[in-house]
Amino acid sequence: MKIVGRDKLDEFSDSHADARSWIKSWIADVETAKWRTPQEIKNNYATASFLADRIVIFNVKGNRYRIEVRIAYNTGIVVVQWLGTHAEYTKRTG
Repeated sequence: MKIVGRDKLDEFSDSHADARSWIKSWIADVETAKWRTPQEIKNNYATASFLADRIVIFNVKGNRYRIEVRIAYNTGIVVVQWLGTHAEYTKRTG
């Protein structure tokens, strides 16, 4: 898969050192993955949540942080939409 928005991941990692290794591993996993269905993601990320419009929420560091992405399964592109704390996510989504 190709990640669009790596700069967001890098910036977040710079300011949240405790998430850095998790994000680095996630990037490596995504770049080698060939996800075609949500179930293929769920097989490796059991706590991932799937929303409308191909939005996937990944829980980072035991749900301390969240990464929201949109996945284009047909073209193999993962677009980073948003990263933040669980509390920030809850405020965004109400």
